[in-house]
Amino acid sequence: MDLNLNGKTALVTGASRGIGKSIALGLRNEGVKVGICARGQEDLDEMKERYPDLSVYQGDLTNEETREAIFRQFIDDHGSIDILVNNAGGSNGSTVEETSVQQFRDAMELNFHSAVHFSKMAFEDMKSRGRGSIINISSIYGRESGGKATYNSSKSALISFTKAFAVEAVPFGVRVNGVAPGAILHPKGSWQRRLDEDPEKINQFVKDEIPGGRFGKPEEVADVVAFLASERANWVVGATLNVDGGQSYSNF
Repeated sequence: MDLNLNGKTALVTGASRGIGKSIALGLRNEGVKVGICARGQEDLDEMKERYPDLSVYQGDLTNEETREAIFRQFIDDHGSIDILVNNAGGSNGSTVEETSVQQFRDAMELNFHSAVHFSKMAFEDMKSRGRGSIINISSIYGRESGGKATYNSSKSALISFTKAFAVEAVPFGVRVNGVAPGAILHPKGSWQRRLDEDPEKINQFVKDEIPGGRFGKPEEVADVVAFLASERANWVVGATLNVDGGQSYSNF
């Protein structure tokens, strides 16, 4: 299927490893001119060395001024933005009782506010040209219990924001959608660490909780993102699609 993405521009946040890296490379393979941003300079340098055509931007995405600087530089480098993928995120804290309010704030800043901010900036450029696609990477745990409360709460907010902004943006030719991954295995991710620490426990988790019988792959998330970014998904607006091998218990 020709996605007709060749020559478009995309910014992918949190894209130096894991799911974000696969999304960036998946779009690149479709002919998209891709910029990636992340906190870790070493991982960004490695990506740039291996894929010289990528544009890389280093910064702490919890900082509002840094986000603005990265976005301005991307526009300076590429002229405009056709696709924004808000992938930056992370998990912190433990139980609600043991997690500070500041940790909840930190999670919201990275997982939610950064996506809202980048979306608002991208929308202004997309709106002026009457086209664009914004894709927010949330989680199945934004819809149901699982994981840490800080993570769940922020990802739930992101799913709600996706729908709200989609309704506002689509009259201007800009589509806003989301992807909710389940358990995705990649070398530097938390599931790989847990698998290394206790293979028996994690393999039993896969058997009990993932009907598909295995962990998901980052590339399988990237494929859905590429579809949502393309004209093939023109009538998909405000949706957050599960990519989870049947793991989620949610009926909506």
